[in-house]
Amino acid sequence: MNQQKIPATVITGFLGAGKTTMIRNLLSNTGGKKIALIINEFGDLGVDGDVLKGCGAENCTEDDIIELTNGCICCTVADDFIPTMTKLLEREQRPDHIVIETSGLALPQPLVAAFNWPDIRSEVTVDGVITVVDSAAVAAGRFADDHDAVDALRAEDESLDHESPIEELFEDQLTCADLIVLNKTDLLDTDGLGRVRQEVTSRIARKPVMIEARNGEVPASVLLGLGIGTEADIANRKSHHELEHEDGAPHDHDEFDSFVVELGAIADPAGFVEKLKGVIAEHDVLRLKGFADVAGKPMRLQIQAVGSRIDQYFDRAWTNGETRGTRLVVIGLHEMDQAVVRKAIKALV
Repeated sequence: MNQQKIPATVITGFLGAGKTTMIRNLLSNTGGKKIALIINEFGDLGVDGDVLKGCGAENCTEDDIIELTNGCICCTVADDFIPTMTKLLEREQRPDHIVIETSGLALPQPLVAAFNWPDIRSEVTVDGVITVVDSAAVAAGRFADDHDAVDALRAEDESLDHESPIEELFEDQLTCADLIVLNKTDLLDTDGLGRVRQEVTSRIARKPVMIEARNGEVPASVLLGLGIGTEADIANRKSHHELEHEDGAPHDHDEFDSFVVELGAIADPAGFVEKLKGVIAEHDVLRLKGFADVAGKPMRLQIQAVGSRIDQYFDRAWTNGETRGTRLVVIGLHEMDQAVVRKAIKALV
């Protein structure tokens, strides 16, 4: 019966793991399959959708890309995801495959569970959950929290839901995986990669398949067609929140904050990016991404930062009628002082 259903692939992973890059690569080699893409971002400014709409894939046009920016998809299943899927299934020309990119802060478990809703269960099945891992971030200890520091935060704010929000979220995304992609392996040597494999393996009881990748380059034949039917096994993949709140209490993301910084044109992009590294390090910004207007340039500059690692490149020309400007999404833990970070970034231009 699953063969008659539309397969859906859920791609999850922490902020900056390389999900969007991997999907962009995927869209260019799907063998003619028509793909519908649902993108969810944490924050008010959609960056990933804009990146993917510009990839020019014939099998996934702009009409096939749906953006959900009302919060993490795991918290808005009923309000956003279910109606989106319903409209997608009502289309005259249905997709051959649905790809869902979750926010880097999303728990994949509630999303997978939503595929058991009657109206969806009869039409779609979860082909597999793919968790993308930033190998360099794991090697740098990003997901091994200072538990004493976290306990101190909890003593100050009893509303914190997680003891170690980043660490637990990382484990939850691994726990739900059918396939784990260790991305950015080119940033590590053999010994470092071995330690990453050991670290990831130690985080979960289940042992999904694990592969390595550089720049999100994984063949479509590996990512699509897993045929798992993950929604039928969701009880074995419970998140920390589900284990701690068996009463069904709603999940939230109070531990994280997101805001947008708007700037004018940037005269020296290289200098701006170099100084931006200092702001990110000083305030422990988890993720920064967006687009910049470079004075005198007809092209838009895309900026993608994970910690102090920043990629910048001109992705496309500004279009006629498009308002030029610099808009950056900043994501960090809830104790980050938004006003201070905003002021520090604005002082760079």
